[in-house]
Amino acid sequence: MRAQLRLADQTQRTDEDARLNEVFSALADPIRRAILRRLDGRDLLVSEIAAAFTISLQAVSKHIQVLVRAGLVNQERTGRISRCRLDAGPIFEAAVWLNRYSKYWQEQFDLLAVALEDIAPARKRKSPRAGRAAPRPGGDRRK
Repeated sequence: MRAQLRLADQTQRTDEDARLNEVFSALADPIRRAILRRLDGRDLLVSEIAAAFTISLQAVSKHIQVLVRAGLVNQERTGRISRCRLDAGPIFEAAVWLNRYSKYWQEQFDLLAVALEDIAPARKRKSPRAGRAAPRPGGDRRK
């Protein structure tokens, strides 16, 4: 029984890893990220997406297929018309995965905050007194 549970857990982790690999691979390309930005909050035809790029319609279609395989875009075809819609679910899953590691950079922010608190009083002691004009170069020559 335990061996079956371990095998099921390992299979689930392997599936999750494969999905994350697809998502991160898809997000690694700037054109695909730009396509996702264009799809944010709206459905677009492939030709409408392609109009924003200087690459061919065929090249944009290939990028869209990578996004579809990663689960980031849903594509509906009606005859020759192809409409695309963003699916942010896989991005959320990637964000959850990344968030596991936030403790590492949070520690760095905490250390920075302590360092800034330590140097703030020293800076106040060294700064010129408020309300007092800084001396002019060459001394004060009043006529």
